[in-house]
Amino acid sequence: MPPSSTVNILFIVNPVSGGKNKTKWEPVIRDYFKSLPESIDFFILTGTNDAESIKDVIKKTAPQKVVAVGGDGTVSMVAKQLLSSSVPMGILRGGSANGMATELNIPEDPKSQIDIIVNGKIEPCDVIKINEKDISLHLSDFGLNARIVKYFDKSSFRGMWAYGRVSIKILLQRKLFDAHIIADNLDSRIHAYMIVIANSTKYGTGAVINPDGRIDDGKFELVVVRKLSLMEFLKMFISSKPFNPNNVEIFQTTHAEIMIKKAIDFQVDGEYKGKINEVKATILPSALNLIVGNVEGADRK
Repeated sequence: MPPSSTVNILFIVNPVSGGKNKTKWEPVIRDYFKSLPESIDFFILTGTNDAESIKDVIKKTAPQKVVAVGGDGTVSMVAKQLLSSSVPMGILRGGSANGMATELNIPEDPKSQIDIIVNGKIEPCDVIKINEKDISLHLSDFGLNARIVKYFDKSSFRGMWAYGRVSIKILLQRKLFDAHIIADNLDSRIHAYMIVIANSTKYGTGAVINPDGRIDDGKFELVVVRKLSLMEFLKMFISSKPFNPNNVEIFQTTHAEIMIKKAIDFQVDGEYKGKINEVKATILPSALNLIVGNVEGADRK
């Protein structure tokens, strides 16, 4: 960090993230900081060469904090440019899918979110490297949820009701698939409706898929969903309760190779990656510094 008494904060904003009722973040942020000593900069994503542009603006402005303002895709894109850097990353909820923000118990209120950026503590976060080119901070998966992400992205509707409608349609068409998993102390051929590569505990809806997960333990989990009823899935998303443990197996590991007999839908942190039949995942311990809040009694993993 440059020697300065003034903290320079760079806000990287995805203007197309979120639904109709999304927060207009730039005026909210400017109003918050108008009487504070922090120096703030904005960089607005355009959808063209965003990753390279983020890298360039971070190098040019040398910020002491970088804040991703958007959904999980924006968070992952910004995080990738800060890997193994001392510069911490904060998150402001700006997307339809805010899984990592939910994981960190970041509140809905805009002012409270910015309070965390200014006054929060910095903690290390593990990152999962996916197939040498992608990273996952949150949850990646094969099967049902990835297919829901695919169709939700194509839909012009947003919000929980739209997500629920897409989910029901996909769940009614659910099919088991065959996979071969090689990981720490594991070499198994399985049948599943969904396989989750989990660095955290829950989806942006609040649905808990990996109850004992931690983002800072140097490991990740493979969650194999072997049985799944429509009612169980819907109840999980409505009540934010975990899957029935009798229908799920969880394996902890530091690396994994997952081979699918027939290519199937795959998503990384809410970004649909198409149909693929092989993934290699490796943990990168404490590769990212996150700005998190001090939430009394929060169950943040």
